[in-house]
Amino acid sequence: MWTSARTPGDRIASVDALRGFALLGILVVNIAFFGSGYRMAGLPEPGFDSALDWGVRWFVTMFMENKFYLLFSFLFGYSLTLQLDSAARRGAAFSPMFLRRLAGLFLLGLAHAVLLFPGDILVTYALVGLVLLALRRITPRKAVILAVALTSLLAAGFVLAALVAALGFHVPGVGASGVAEALRADVLLRDGPGKIISEHLHELSMIVVLRVLFQGPAVLAACLVGLALGKRGALREPNPRTLRTLQWLGFTVGIAGQAFHSYSAWSGSGDVLRLLGQAVDLVTAPLLAAAYAATLLRLLPHLPGVGRLLAAPGRMALSNYLGQSLICSLIFTGYGLALVDKVSPLVEVLIAVAVFALQAALSHWWLRGRRYGPVEWLLRALTYWRFPSKRVQPT
Repeated sequence: MWTSARTPGDRIASVDALRGFALLGILVVNIAFFGSGYRMAGLPEPGFDSALDWGVRWFVTMFMENKFYLLFSFLFGYSLTLQLDSAARRGAAFSPMFLRRLAGLFLLGLAHAVLLFPGDILVTYALVGLVLLALRRITPRKAVILAVALTSLLAAGFVLAALVAALGFHVPGVGASGVAEALRADVLLRDGPGKIISEHLHELSMIVVLRVLFQGPAVLAACLVGLALGKRGALREPNPRTLRTLQWLGFTVGIAGQAFHSYSAWSGSGDVLRLLGQAVDLVTAPLLAAAYAATLLRLLPHLPGVGRLLAAPGRMALSNYLGQSLICSLIFTGYGLALVDKVSPLVEVLIAVAVFALQAALSHWWLRGRRYGPVEWLLRALTYWRFPSKRVQPT
């Protein structure tokens, strides 16, 4: 029987399952950016122009893009409350431990962004974590209000940018980077490690403003909601009525908003519509992400096998996240097969599902006699400033 209560390893099973579910969605989204320099430039891959190719692009944008990293961010905020509780039970000073943890995430994220994937999220989590540390005593109500305010301000900013664009003024950082940029990226990504790293650094220099102005505040808003619900212990015994409400909102308002966002992204209607679509996305993507989470939480008691399948990779989320980037780099870049722009959107999705299935199997095998994933063990050693036991203690 599946339960959301704590496991013997002092974890909440539903949190691990949600984290595993988010990992799958993140991989399905990210693999398109590994697979083509055009996608990183904001353009569709010209070699794949069939109705099926476009259908997959629309599906991923509408139902997956910008939903699963928000779900992961929500869980990052929720997990902070679990770490605070654990430190309080042990009588340990929380701030020094958490700062060491954030430093570890920052260094891992920096290496990940430079070597494997400029779209790294770990550096953002490390920086947002500093804000969460300062706000850790905030009340749940104030945390939600702050999250709503952040989201509203971001959305209003995109609406304002759309008005500026409609008046004929150029809005920096908006729109596709251009075919020449995509072609240059493809050439470098098929080359050796030096050229790949050079391209990653170039991409990082282009998206740093986007991270500061868009992704960072959006991640913080999701983390604040997670922090608020963590303080209330909402995932231990989820309220069925609340879950149903989230489903209704997400699968009506959320899907409608995401349909508009997908149209604005792929219709080629120009920067004004694209900016308005971003504003709508900011407001409705969290609703659809919440509906996904609510649906999974309602299903877990009836499908315990699904919960166990997702929980193992969720327990090793950091190792699997970095592993996904390594595998995708070996498939698509000059580190390995150099298949950039040679794989269709549908095959990319199938590869992502296959990679996650492999990771789920490996995670179950690894955790049979071990308490932590390899990168989790390293980060825990840095957090607590001592080497934790690798093996599961006999009961």
